[in-house]
Amino acid sequence: MSQKILLVEDDEATAEFIAKGLDEAGFTVDRAANGRDGLFLATDGGYACIVLDRMLPGLDGMAVLAALRGAGLDTPVIILSALGSPEDRIKGLTSGCDDYLVKPFTFAELLARIRLLIRRSAPAAAAETVLRCDDLEMDLLARRVRRGERAIELQPREFRLLEFLLRHADQVVTRTMLLEGVWDYHFDPGTNVVDVHLSRLRKKIDEGEARRLLHTVRGAGYRIGAEP
Repeated sequence: MSQKILLVEDDEATAEFIAKGLDEAGFTVDRAANGRDGLFLATDGGYACIVLDRMLPGLDGMAVLAALRGAGLDTPVIILSALGSPEDRIKGLTSGCDDYLVKPFTFAELLARIRLLIRRSAPAAAAETVLRCDDLEMDLLARRVRRGERAIELQPREFRLLEFLLRHADQVVTRTMLLEGVWDYHFDPGTNVVDVHLSRLRKKIDEGEARRLLHTVRGAGYRIGAEP
């Protein structure tokens, strides 16, 4: 489902130019040509971003912005304005807008700013605290690992190694990826440190189990997951 943008702009040519670009970029665009209609649409609260011209008939952009913020709506707002002095920018930014773009502008810059604001305002994804693969479970907060009913004791480096593998479950991870992700080496020190730790980890995870989870992919790397 595409994200919705509200464009409040009274100049028909400018509005058409922006709306066409946003549509081609995959957004759904609602348009208003004056401040009152823009404010009415904006209060819906379903927009990912509002592009708001500063000089509008009926109700100017700054008044629309003040009304939105006064109503508790925190939708990201980019002000478009021909007024580009430092004082004008400061007034816009301190009145509750999230960005201020001076006309004339390139569409590419407007699009980049819209995407950045949407990214910033998106709720942060909840951090994973438990990683699983088949009957193997790693509790990151308690720093416990179990396979079925069996507790597995791991050394700190083995824990990091298993966490890295579980975050890439069912993917082939290379020796280089492991050296960088687990040992913070951005070069190959020429030791068998990866192989030694993987051998120990495999024993702790798979020994005595009916199903093996840690596999060597010949010539490529390693994979954690059910048998292919």
